[in-house]
Amino acid sequence: MVKLLFGIHCHQPIDNFYEVVDDAINKAYKPFLEVVKDYPDFKFSVHYSGWLLEYIKNNDKSLFKLMQDLSYNGQIEFFSGGFYEPILAVIPPDDRKHQIEKLNNFIKENFGQIPKGLWLTERVWDSSIVTDLVECGIEYVIVDDYHFLSTGFKKEALYGYYTTESNGYKINLFPIDKNLRYLIPFKPVEKILEYLNSISKYGVNPAGIIFDDGEKFGVWPKTYWWVYQERWLNQFLEAITSQKDVKPYHYRDYLKEEKPIGLAYLPITSYHEMGEWSLFPEDFQEFEELKEFLEKNGLQNHFEKFVKGNIWHNFLVKYPESNRIHKRVLDLSTTGRPYKKNKEFLENLLKSQCNDVLWHGIFGGLYLPNLRNNTYKYIIKADKELEKLSKPPKIQVKDLDLDGYEEVKITTQKMILIFDSKESGQLTELSLKDKEFNFQNTLTRRKEGYHKNLLTPKQDTPSEEGITTIHNAQLEIDPQHIKDLLIYDWYTKNSFIDHITDDSFNLETFYRCSFREYSDFTNQPFNLEYAKDEIVFKRKGGVYKDKKYNTILIKTYKVEESKITALLQLQTDYKDILKYVCEFNFHFANLPHHLTQPIYHGKSITFKLKDNYTQKTIIFNFNKELDIFTYPINTVSQSEKSVDITNQGLSIGFLTDFQEELNLKITLEIVDL
Repeated sequence: MVKLLFGIHCHQPIDNFYEVVDDAINKAYKPFLEVVKDYPDFKFSVHYSGWLLEYIKNNDKSLFKLMQDLSYNGQIEFFSGGFYEPILAVIPPDDRKHQIEKLNNFIKENFGQIPKGLWLTERVWDSSIVTDLVECGIEYVIVDDYHFLSTGFKKEALYGYYTTESNGYKINLFPIDKNLRYLIPFKPVEKILEYLNSISKYGVNPAGIIFDDGEKFGVWPKTYWWVYQERWLNQFLEAITSQKDVKPYHYRDYLKEEKPIGLAYLPITSYHEMGEWSLFPEDFQEFEELKEFLEKNGLQNHFEKFVKGNIWHNFLVKYPESNRIHKRVLDLSTTGRPYKKNKEFLENLLKSQCNDVLWHGIFGGLYLPNLRNNTYKYIIKADKELEKLSKPPKIQVKDLDLDGYEEVKITTQKMILIFDSKESGQLTELSLKDKEFNFQNTLTRRKEGYHKNLLTPKQDTPSEEGITTIHNAQLEIDPQHIKDLLIYDWYTKNSFIDHITDDSFNLETFYRCSFREYSDFTNQPFNLEYAKDEIVFKRKGGVYKDKKYNTILIKTYKVEESKITALLQLQTDYKDILKYVCEFNFHFANLPHHLTQPIYHGKSITFKLKDNYTQKTIIFNFNKELDIFTYPINTVSQSEKSVDITNQGLSIGFLTDFQEELNLKITLEIVDL
């Protein structure tokens, strides 16, 4: 007999658009349970992230009541996890415990269960978390079969669970069957039964292990039609509950009745697709080519064991914007450790640890500005609360992002600013305390490994019965339109970026990032010279024409309540006329319509941007007339449904001629509309 361990994982990023959450409730979460309740013999497990549970409790009482009923009648087993769905391996141990215990308490209070199983966010396994899980009362964790296959285990030995330990703390591991992930709910029921029956030979009571996204049951493309209108779910449940050789089981009961297969030690990894997504773009393409080569030569069975992608943590290297968010949260956690008994500070800190904003794969993640806005909102809230509790100095100098270079964090009554010495003394955060909004929350236009595939989409091939998963779906796109939008920046989209160029700079080349650059001031480190009432960054660099011409750039910032005054002093040995551009990049929740195309604004000594979302005006003033250019920063990214063209902000360039030396004063002030 095969014991079917069936689980669904349901999650929405914290404060996601309510219409998106409601759509998932109405298309997946609620109809799934409404069908399942009519099959009481179907035992299954669920994990809902804590914020989603709270949202359902407050906004859909009938669904929440249904969940309670299914719990009290013994049909559902609830799994724990981090309340706000963090990657547990990248937050401090005390925060892990806070996150898990918060969800444990919610489940106990609302569903009468004390969870012993844990849904591991994105199945990011790192043995360093074991001690904390055990101390929170967790006895078993869901991982992927790939975790085992990549370390040499045979597929036929993965139809049960294993034990592992760290520092003598033991925990059990259930490997999700990738075959079932791709079969359920996409293939006809008889195909699934055929597969389940095929594994009956592996042991006395082997387990068919499936724990996958609840959104697959109604939200993913074509799934609502297939699962409910075509009655796939009813057919599946009728077949499973009437089978003599397949019996639905809770994980907790399987653990009680069956012994572990053996002992296992797993590498730091996630599911196979995540390993691909976390690769750098060039590596992604090489990985795809290698996979295709092995398949053509009949070596695909060796692929998962010997060919591996990267680890999840590489997203923090791949995307500087992700690393900034992660390290801001980490700094708040470590600095604020003595104050975690303060409920408001702790709650905002935990909310800022939601994982979705830190990475990007087939879902938007980091590419979705609203998710980044939500995370920064809670970072700013936590920062403000910590400021009340600890009363830090106005100016702090430390390596905030842990890259070996100092940042300067400046806190006023109205703003939180960060300047980064590694990033050329540029502004990398401009947060408003009253609106809890970071104007510097931009995203750089960068190459993604899948962009090449967008330009040469695969031809549709006849599909088998059922529907296609999003991992194999063919996107309906216009390659030429995509090609025109694929523009890559060679530097990070911060503010107070310095360019030295020539007549090659115009609106078109600014937009396409194709103007000639002659200096090493755009993306090279500056020395932090002084950080008291003024912040001074300096670089002894060069202008590179026929040879290197020694050049010095000093950037002096003075910060008042809602105003930054910058003095840019440049001297070069190069004798002829050059052009200097100071570039700013600002994020807007809703970019003003008149700025949605590249624009040359003419010459002026002032420039204003009105933002209706924050009800603020950003005012620039200069000590001389400058040419002003703007263009929208738009990115091309894949999503579960299509290709997304997303505005990430507005790029602004202020240009002037200079010869041998430049003294430019720029003031940036933010005032109420």
